[in-house]
Parts: sequence; C-alpha cells; structure tokens
Amino acid sequence: MEKSNMAPRAPSRARAHQPCAACKMLRRRCDGDCILAPYFPGHDVQKFAGVHKVFGASNVIKMIQMVEESKREDAVKAIIYEATARLRDPVYGSAGAIFHLQKMIQELKTELDLMRTQARVLQEQRNQLLGILKNVHPIDPVSPMDFPAFGAAGFLSNDILCYGPSTFPLDCDWAL
Repeated sequence: MEKSNMAPRAPSRARAHQPCAACKMLRRRCDGDCILAPYFPGHDVQKFAGVHKVFGASNVIKMIQMVEESKREDAVKAIIYEATARLRDPVYGSAGAIFHLQKMIQELKTELDLMRTQARVLQEQRNQLLGILKNVHPIDPVSPMDFPAFGAAGFLSNDILCYGPSTFPLDCDWAL
C-alpha cells in the first residue's frame, strides 16, 4: 500500500463569505462587492435596522455611492447617528440634540460669567481688607506689657512665682 502525500482537501470554496447586516436583514445574497458590507458587519444587525427604518436600504446605497470612497466611513457614521437620533426624536432628530447642546453651552457661559463676576468682587474685597490691614499699626499679640501675669514694669509678679511645679493650679485660664 502506498501512502499518499496529498494534503487534506480544502472545501470547494476557500472561505464562505459572511453576509453583511444589510443583506441578512433584507434576506438577499451578499456578494463580495456588496457596498454595505464594510460598514454594516453581519454581527451588528440592529445598527442597519435603524438606518433601514429611517432611510431605506436603496437610499442608503445611493447616499454612500455619492460620497468619495475615502470619506464613506465618515458618511456612514453620520447616517447611523442621524438614524439613531431620528428614532429617538422623530420630529427634530439630530437637530434636537444640537439645539439641546447649544442651550447647555449658553447656560454654562452665563454661569461662567456669573462666577467670574463673583471672583472679581471677592478679589476686590480681599484687596480692600489687605489695604486696611496694611494701614493699621501692627500690635504684637504676645507683648509682655499686655500680658496680665506681668506687672507694670514688665516683670513677672511675685504671686505667680510662689507656686511650685506640684502646687501650680491647673484651672488657670492663661496656662497652656
């Protein structure tokens, strides 16, 4: 018996072409030159379903064909976005979303202007307070002359020196 050196046979087709989402949904044969296949892969049928519901498959094909090949991916993204927005808001579509975002921007600009005005007012108040503090004669808060434990001459009075460490009163309000 002779051994055959033949490799395992490949199927008659090298690889079966998976239909795109558009061809799956429309139940038609998806050729290798299907214009929708690169933009609507077979595992993402819901994306094409929304686009088909809003624009229709033939209109989507026409729109894609009108655009240069280098810009088709961006065009399909825009078509998908518009279809999704149209399904969410049938009256305004993506214009409603744009209007809402513009309104938010205007509100945020107004709030920012208010915050800037408030910051300027606070800065002016700070500058006024600093000016007042600079004009006031500084008083040393720990001056021995102002401390009640010192006598008129600035020395410790005798009644404070009479306490030893063990007899020092703990209820003094000036002791730390």
